[in-house]
Amino acid sequence: MKKNVLLFIVLSILGMSILHGEDKRMQDDQKFNKLTLAEERVIVDKGTEMPFVGKYDKFYESGIYKCKRCNAPLYKSSDKFDSGSGWPSFDDAIEGAVERVPDKDGRRVEIVCANCGAHLGHVFEGEQITPKNCRHCVNSISMNFEPATEKNSKKAYFAGGCFWGVEYHFEKIDGVISANSGYMGGHKDNPTYKDVCYTDTGHLEVVEITYNPKKVDFETLTKLFFEIHDPTQTNGQGPDIGSQYLSAIFYNNEDERKSAKKLINVLKTKGLKIATKLISTKDHPFYKAEEYHQDYYKRHNKEPYCHTYVKRF
Repeated sequence: MKKNVLLFIVLSILGMSILHGEDKRMQDDQKFNKLTLAEERVIVDKGTEMPFVGKYDKFYESGIYKCKRCNAPLYKSSDKFDSGSGWPSFDDAIEGAVERVPDKDGRRVEIVCANCGAHLGHVFEGEQITPKNCRHCVNSISMNFEPATEKNSKKAYFAGGCFWGVEYHFEKIDGVISANSGYMGGHKDNPTYKDVCYTDTGHLEVVEITYNPKKVDFETLTKLFFEIHDPTQTNGQGPDIGSQYLSAIFYNNEDERKSAKKLINVLKTKGLKIATKLISTKDHPFYKAEEYHQDYYKRHNKEPYCHTYVKRF
């Protein structure tokens, strides 16, 4: 009789625990986005998707990665890099977006969404892959991607040598939505990289900056432009010699021209002989370069060889 009573108590407790777990999961389903069984296995039950199959592994569009469970912003595309691991990798998260939780095995550190606790993946340090020496290894299935919006945004165009390095520095600026490498200033429509390098198209390698004017202004961007390349070099930039590597600012209006001219005059008072040309965007459309040129250094986990920051203002 006592055994039966004890068994009844154990089963009752177990049943209550199961019901409580189911009730909590139902509450979560109502509070957060509904998940598929595959998503739930990773996000709720802390599983791991197979490497090299996630939709964001080899994905480099500009935008924000958000938690699939609660839509909280987690990572910026500018912090994403190719680690070769088979999972999306970031060397930093949006401040306060991610929490670290030691795994029960005592060997790894789990990362979860700070807002809803969704399992994202694991974080590793000391691998020396990026300058920040940190890798957030995240399951694609734990995230949704939101493309960079251009609503109420502005564009700026800078030529300062190889567009890989110019793009690299601008992408790190808060308020910059995207930075695209391309060609501008010449007479050939839709030029290719081969056209620009080996024929006389008149085009320069240019980076198109799309930015949020509420967070960063044209003058701030232009100051950075003058500080990440040598604006006094007349035949190219660093070891890259040729007309396509000349220094120029393509301005959209008179205010931008005056702003750039003001900064040039400031540099001249400091003894610099500025070679940077100011060219109107009128009659000079921007042509986006081939896809393999976009985010070049990010994709290859490298840093610019001919663009280093030098404070001038």
